[in-house]
Order: sequence, then structure tokens, then C-alpha cells
Amino acid sequence: MSSTNKGPIPPGTPATAATAPGSASAPDPRRWWGLVVIAVAQLMVVLDATIVNIALPSAQRDLHMSDGNRQWVITAYTLAFGGLLLLGGRIADLVGRKLTFMTGLVGFAAASALGGAAQTSGLLFVARALQGAFGALLAPSALSLLTTTFTDGKERAKAFGIYGAIAGGGAAIGLIAGGLITEYLDWRWCLYVNVPIALLALLGALVFLHDDRHRRGERPRLDIPGVVLGCGGLVAIVYGCSEAQPRGWNDPLVLGLLCGGAALLGAFTWWQGRARHPLLPLHIVRDRNRAGAFLVMGLAVIALFGMFLFMTYYLQVVLGYSPVKTGLAFLPMTAAIVVGSTQISARLMTHVPPRTLMVPGTLLAAGGLFLLTFLPVEPAFVSHVLPAELLVGLGMGLVFMPVMATATAGVAPQDAGVTSATVNTAQQVGGSIGTALLNTIATSASTGYITTHLKTAAADGVLTPAVRAGVVKTGIVHGFQIAIAWGAGIMLLAGVTGWFLVTARAPKHASPLGGVEADAVTTGAAPAEIRAAAEAEERHHMREPEPGDGPW
Repeated sequence: MSSTNKGPIPPGTPATAATAPGSASAPDPRRWWGLVVIAVAQLMVVLDATIVNIALPSAQRDLHMSDGNRQWVITAYTLAFGGLLLLGGRIADLVGRKLTFMTGLVGFAAASALGGAAQTSGLLFVARALQGAFGALLAPSALSLLTTTFTDGKERAKAFGIYGAIAGGGAAIGLIAGGLITEYLDWRWCLYVNVPIALLALLGALVFLHDDRHRRGERPRLDIPGVVLGCGGLVAIVYGCSEAQPRGWNDPLVLGLLCGGAALLGAFTWWQGRARHPLLPLHIVRDRNRAGAFLVMGLAVIALFGMFLFMTYYLQVVLGYSPVKTGLAFLPMTAAIVVGSTQISARLMTHVPPRTLMVPGTLLAAGGLFLLTFLPVEPAFVSHVLPAELLVGLGMGLVFMPVMATATAGVAPQDAGVTSATVNTAQQVGGSIGTALLNTIATSASTGYITTHLKTAAADGVLTPAVRAGVVKTGIVHGFQIAIAWGAGIMLLAGVTGWFLVTARAPKHASPLGGVEADAVTTGAAPAEIRAAAEAEERHHMREPEPGDGPW
């Protein structure tokens, strides 16, 4: 990977400072247009996880879904997306990130069109699963393209600031878009809207994106046992969490899925240490800073997605907001995420260690969540919801950008895709766990409160319909308060994790070797160690095929 290597430098090797696309001495506005393309594609994937939520009641009525089956509109997407991310990331490393990015766009658009045109619930479920599968190909390709395109310290910080804002605010934007589309158009347009967006991103990718992946002399190899074990384990855990919401955590199916998923991931880890071409090379997760970033991402998203769930119900069920008004109520948080990520994190990332952004961010977010534990039954948007949204949004803007930059720092180019997939996996699994776990806590607390107070009212002889309705509404809010308090504690745990595990220092300058050595200071590793590791990885991947090596 070094410019001092003898022989011709493969096109996949980062260029020198004089010619590198990401260097400050060779400004190329095409890269920033490429960032717009990547951002649009990532936004489409992220918001699609929530845009259908508000439209779900309309889709259920139109397609005559049962209450028991309606969850598959959401679960089919999350299962395929969360379960196949590692596979999608490794495919991007093997066959080229631009190719997989464009393939993901085309497939996502086709699946969205199929779902929008669905006349049966079964076809809609299949379309949502296909969306998740192509999203699992698209998301890691987008982040790895960003990682390998922007290597100069300041430009990298700006690019990751924009990307972090999208990652944090995409879910809230999905709620806004879902409300507007459902109320003024039709639920089908929540899916159709992806088609023109994907086509525009596809045209932009053709013009502005480039892939320096060098495939001549290399034969793609895929770790099939790793795919089965890793993807199977992730699917089982995500499915178990989704089933925990309606069934409860003590249900045999839920316990079997969670235990089976954990066993498969344990076997996956064992196999990755022995496989010749591992799906997830263990050196990626053994790095202290990278592992810390993955954990911070997962823990923070648990609390964030729980908040999205409860605030949606609070605004619509308790306060009686319309879908559009509910979606617009999330705008302040989205704006705060953008400000925190692009105006604060992006400006400070090159001057301070990552944890000095992560930890204050989690504290701000935890403070906002704590404020929501005092939610009243009466309308309290200005006094409680708005300040909480601003604190949580600003805090998550400080968290997402340094987490993603740290998680992808110092990674050899041939591992950029699978590393990006691991970041997305942490986010997806965290969201699934957060939704199921905190919803279970809220439901249990609400049920206990309502049961106790109804018995008391009946014993006192004052159990009128009005009293019953008031107790039920108060009980629902009480459940939200308890669950959000747990979310605040989990957010604080994310901050503690970031403080003790993420010990990387602030990057001081860009390396003439581009991304790999440019991140040496960020990861805390010595440049010589980074150089040696990168050259060893390159020799491993560029070696001649040996007898018995199959096409995968």
C-alpha cells in the first residue's frame, strides 16, 4: 500500500497527496456531488424503515391484513436488511462498491414498485423483504464509498458530518414523509416515492462515483459457512426481538430465537478465526476503538428508536395529533441532529478526540430523554416534547458522526465494505432490540398501573366510563415514562462505553498514503503498524489462487 513499494501500484492503492482524489491539493468537486448521491441513497434506505409505519393502518385496511400479520410489513424489511448486511458488505468488497451500490439502487427501486402495486398482503411482504435485501447491499456500499473517497482530515469530517446527520435524522424524516404522503396521497406512494429517488441516485452514481477496486488477478471468494452462521444468527436475533413485542420475552419461540441466534453468532465468531477468507475478519472488531464505536452505536440507537416509538403513540393516541401533525412534530429534532452533526461535530472532529464528542452527546440525549419521564397526560409539546427533542437531536448529532468516522478509520480498502456493514448492523440490531425491549417495559408498566387503579376505583365505587378512560390514558403515559427512563439509562451506558473504550486521538493531518495511514492517529495505532497491516492484507488478497480454491 505504500508509495515505496516496488513494481506497478495497483489501481486499488490510495494515490499520493499530489493526485489523490481525497487530498487537499487536488480538489475535485465531483467528489462532493458523489457525496450528494451517496447521501440520497442512504436517506432512502434509512427513512424506509419508518416511512411505512404511519401508512400501515391504511395498508392494513386496503389489503385486508389481520392484526397478527400486519407486523410483517415492518418485520420482513428489518429481517432481510439486518440479517444480510454483513453479506452485502463483503460482496461490495469483492466485486466493487460502485457496482453493488448501483445494483442495490436498481433492486430497491424495483422492489418498491412491486410493493406499491401489491394487491395482496403476501406480495407486499415479499416486496418489503426484497427492499431489505437490496438495502443490505446498498447501505454498506454507500458508507464504504464515503470512507474510501474522502481521506483528507477536514473534508472527511465534513462528509461524515453530513452522513451522520442522515443516519440520525432519517428515521424522523421517514415519519414526517409518511404522515404527509398518507394524508394527502395514498399509502402506496410511501413505496412509489423510492422509484424516482433511486433513479436520480443511479444517474448520479454513473456520473460522479468511481470505484478504485482492482479486480484483475483476483478471484472473488465468499465464506459460505460464515454467511450461513452470521446471517442466520442476525436474522434469528432480529426476528426474536420483533416477536417479543406481541408475544412477550418469556414466549418459547422468542427465547428459542434469541438463544439460537446467540449460539449461531458464537459459532460464527469461532469460524471466522479459522476461515481462510472470513466474512468478517476478526481484526476489524478486535480494535478497541472500533469495537467501542460499534457498541456506542448499538446502545444509542436502542434509546433513540424507543423514543420514536413512544412519541409517535403519545402524539397520536394521547394528544390526538393527525399523521401529518405527528410527522411535523419531529422536525425540531431532525433540525437539531443536522446542526449537531454538520455544524458542531464536523467542525471539531479534526481538533478533539472522538470521545469528547460522543460522551457529551450521550449526556445531552440522556437529559432530553429524562425530561420526557415527566410527560403529563395534558398537551405538553412546548414545555416537554420540544425541549426534549432539541436535546436528543443535538446530542445524537454529536454522537453519530464521530462514531461512524471512528468505526471506519484505519480500515484496509479491501475491508471497507464489511466494516461499513458492521456499523449498519449495530444500528439495525440496536433499533430492533430497542423497539421490542422498551415497548415490553412500557406495556408491562401500563398494564400494572391500569389494573391497580381500576381496582381501586371499583372498590371506592367511582368507576364511571370517564374515570376508566382517564385511568387508561394516564396508564399509557405512565408506561411511556418508565420505558423512556430505561432509555435514558441505556443512553448513559453508551456514554460510559465511549469514554472507556474509544481512546483514539484527534487526527492531526492527512497522510500522503490516503485513507489507511491518514487514520493512524485517529485509531491510536502507529503509522508503521498500519502500513504493515495494510501491506500484509494486500499480499493476502493479491496472492495467486491455490489448488482447491473454488470460485467463492
